[in-house]
Amino acid sequence: MNHIVRLFTVSIVFFMFSCGDTDNTGIMVVFPEVEGPVQITDGSREHFFASYYGINSFDRTERYVTVLETDIKYKLPDENEPATLGLVDLTTNTFIPLTQTRAWNFQQGCMAHWLGTSPDSLIIYNDFRDGIYVSVIMNVHTRKEIKTLPYPVSAVSHDGKKALSINFSRLRLTRPDYGYGGGGQDPRKDNPLPYDDGLFIIDLETGVSKLLVSFQDVKELIPPVAEGSIAWFNHTLFSREGSKIFWLSRQMDQRTRITTSLTVNTDGTNLRRCFPDNWGGSHYDWLNDDELMVTASWEAKQYAHVLFTVGEQNYRRLGNGILDYDGHGTFSPDQRWMITDTYPGGGMREQKIYLMDMKTEAVLPLGRYVQPSEYTNHWRCDIHCRWSPGGKMVGFNSTHTGSRQAYIFRFN
Repeated sequence: MNHIVRLFTVSIVFFMFSCGDTDNTGIMVVFPEVEGPVQITDGSREHFFASYYGINSFDRTERYVTVLETDIKYKLPDENEPATLGLVDLTTNTFIPLTQTRAWNFQQGCMAHWLGTSPDSLIIYNDFRDGIYVSVIMNVHTRKEIKTLPYPVSAVSHDGKKALSINFSRLRLTRPDYGYGGGGQDPRKDNPLPYDDGLFIIDLETGVSKLLVSFQDVKELIPPVAEGSIAWFNHTLFSREGSKIFWLSRQMDQRTRITTSLTVNTDGTNLRRCFPDNWGGSHYDWLNDDELMVTASWEAKQYAHVLFTVGEQNYRRLGNGILDYDGHGTFSPDQRWMITDTYPGGGMREQKIYLMDMKTEAVLPLGRYVQPSEYTNHWRCDIHCRWSPGGKMVGFNSTHTGSRQAYIFRFN
């Protein structure tokens, strides 16, 4: 059944003017026609995309998307409350259950990725089995498990050959809404900077894992860890061609969360900070293999979507002042557009979606979605946009109808 909440078509032309030395030059920006959003999941249960924002949820044909289904609404799930991982067939909006997972949360799902080695049939996702967190490679058409690896994945390279892994039990202690229940890893809760834990890289073909960057390795790049606190890693992402990795190191100083944005080459070289002191960092996406966007505190004063080249200080605020906030920005596959969102703001608790043209930074609002007050804390619902491989669709999550559901915009 096709659940249409609101269907509209928009074709907008923006005229931007820049002042030259002798005359004015008009620049025409043509935004795509936008259809939707269309609700693609049944409102009788809670549904949301099965991975974090910016991660491709669509198979290569763009017919299927990975979605989680659950009856849990207003609590932090634990290891005894599995969610059903399935596909939505976008030709019928039918939910097709595949399996269950006990390693999931409302922020990042079970980190399901389509594998670039077989992007029309293979996915990898996290689970909790026999007391440990694992990642499972499955053929979605036969539902056969191809391989089980003894590490949870936090990111997968675009070619599907490598993955990253971090300590999700440590996250459960420090950011419960991003970790998993069950104690599937040793959180090393009494060690602020373990030498044998950190950012791991996994060869998905051989299953071999290697510690790429330890907590001790970043000791001189991050502020001193306060007594009684620990550092943790989160939010990992390969660059477009897979040569670099971005992630965050975080820690608490009393009630203040301190963040350091970091990059490293996939061979472990060129470990570095992204920003000057006190810029922090929050959300992120790679525009290409060298340019990175991070929402950070511009000049330690104002959060903004900041684009720069790794290793250089050519920082640029995107959006002409309209996008000066902490959003989940992610770039279209052809690098022409960035889509981003807001957190619930004001008394209306509205979450907004914006589309930005990368050449002119003209911004088009795509909608406002009110999040009910019951969706808060560890079970909040962030919009979390993600592009389809061809750049013709964007999926997002919302609770504006009173339940958590998945939606699709189509661009023409």
